[in-house]
Amino acid sequence: MGAMIRTLTAGLLATALVASAAGWAGVRWGLAQAERPADLDRTLHHDLNLTPQQDRGIEALEARFAVRRAALDGEMRAANRDLAQAITSDHAYSPRAEAAIGRLHAAMGALQRETIQHLLAMRAVLTPAQATRFDQAVTKALTGPA
Repeated sequence: MGAMIRTLTAGLLATALVASAAGWAGVRWGLAQAERPADLDRTLHHDLNLTPQQDRGIEALEARFAVRRAALDGEMRAANRDLAQAITSDHAYSPRAEAAIGRLHAAMGALQRETIQHLLAMRAVLTPAQATRFDQAVTKALTGPA
């Protein structure tokens, strides 16, 4: 009986560790996907020859987005903590774990939507020629190097 309990306990702990690691990896992946790659930033701020007015407009958009992004990053971290706590407390795929996963996915989805809206808002500040170059940089950022 003691060996069975030790085996069950070890299995539960392993499951909790794997689930916690998977949740953490999901948050990290979501954050990485939401980050604007350096190439896109370089294109926007150095290659497009923005006017001072365009630069001010984009800086204002970036400042507003940074606030929202920080809030969503915090929500993802909180959901991940809740997931880890649910797994280590319940030792099962419990309703608490499922709720935490739902929260995590909702925050990740919101961050992705708001990132795309942010990119489109910045694009609206550009001239048609600048927008074409920006679109190319966005495509590269979303699809990876050719």
